[in-house]
Amino acid sequence: MSELPRGWEMVVGLEVHTELRTATKMFCGCANSFGDEPNTNICPVCLGLPGSLPVLNEHAVDLAMAIGMALHSTIAPSTFHRKNYFYPDMPKDFQISQYDLPINSGGHLDLPDGTTVSIERAHMEEDTGKTTHLGGTGRIHGADRSLVDYNRSGVPLVEIVSGPDIRSSEQARLYASELRGILIATGASDGRMEEGSMRIDANVSVRKAGAPFGTRCEIKNLNSLRSLQRAIDYEALRQVELIEGGGVVRQETRHWDEDLGATSTMRSKEEAEDYRYFREPDLVDLIPDDAWQERVRVNLPAMPAERRTALLERIVDPAPAQRDAVIVVIDLGLESFVHAAVDAGADPNIALSRVANEIAASTTGHQNLSLEAFSRTVLMEQRGQLSSTQAKTVLGELLEHGGDPVAIAAAKGFEQMSADSVVTMVEGLLEQHPDEWQRYREGDDKLAQFFIGLAMKATKGQANGKDVIAELQARR
Repeated sequence: MSELPRGWEMVVGLEVHTELRTATKMFCGCANSFGDEPNTNICPVCLGLPGSLPVLNEHAVDLAMAIGMALHSTIAPSTFHRKNYFYPDMPKDFQISQYDLPINSGGHLDLPDGTTVSIERAHMEEDTGKTTHLGGTGRIHGADRSLVDYNRSGVPLVEIVSGPDIRSSEQARLYASELRGILIATGASDGRMEEGSMRIDANVSVRKAGAPFGTRCEIKNLNSLRSLQRAIDYEALRQVELIEGGGVVRQETRHWDEDLGATSTMRSKEEAEDYRYFREPDLVDLIPDDAWQERVRVNLPAMPAERRTALLERIVDPAPAQRDAVIVVIDLGLESFVHAAVDAGADPNIALSRVANEIAASTTGHQNLSLEAFSRTVLMEQRGQLSSTQAKTVLGELLEHGGDPVAIAAAKGFEQMSADSVVTMVEGLLEQHPDEWQRYREGDDKLAQFFIGLAMKATKGQANGKDVIAELQARR
């Protein structure tokens, strides 16, 4: 994260476009399916051929309202408009969108760091097609030729517009991550940014602290959280250096180049674009009545913030590291393992640590690991039947192949050392490392990990770190 020069602050607002997880497109019966053969999921409606008429997808409205409810928005009667502009991959030369009467207005999103970002609107619209530029840099300038795929044309979208409340690239990343979790939880989106299911435009400006907002630049189509953070940092610093050098920031749309780590001008926006909005004549007003809204509301699952709260309540006085672990666990949807282990009598701190580290880092997924097997493994570690190193090894085997943790531990010869063996081993280590032992006795507690490491190496992981520390403290 780049720091701006003293006295400067960035002002950021995000526009997040999320494709909705419907079986068919927004206004026709063509399949909404990623990765199919180009130009196979098309019809006269999504190609905008003369005489074709749109019919609104009811499930898309359900998902749009679910998003609004999760963001504490006001759901109201809305209308569709034609947004007129030209792109080669937009066959109708207009996009059906919502203008002055969106389905979701207002709202807010609470972030894990305790801050709140306002939501201006979350409206429905249809997606455009996709153009691929071949040759050169992969962009239209310098390309040898371009190919257009209309499969995405007409896919239902919700555009979520935040207020200009974000003050750092890290906060922007937190917002996008939390919003992605909400979209996945509602079932509205799969959140796959690499497939374009969720795309982000960032409006960035800078100002002296407390001064009016500066001129903003829009960075288009950021498709990863890493790119979002890097692009915002670069653009804010670019604007500060431009102003301090006597220049003036122009309102424009900019492109982010991940390889160069820089933004560049796409097109100027000296004046607001005139999209010549007018009401879509082929669609009636959208008026979701109370009964329709209630059907959507009762099917909403718990959102990430609620799930974090429920998990944190099981941990007494959670430290910052544990709060970070809870965020990871909730983001990955793994909290059921922690809850199951705690319900079985396990220490929530051990359970949380194993989930946030071993399960979260597994490259094979967790489909082979049952809640019961995980709970038993944590209890074995807690009772001293397995050292932490051994417990991690057992979990690795369970994640890879499944099975019974007791049987796995026995097959690997994991037996805890007796108390007498621990005493003898520690005595030997202290004799071999008198200087480190003296420093530990004088208060250098970090050396406890030094002795634990030696014990684990000497016993091939059979020693219990807690027993080693207990013996060291007894001799101190």
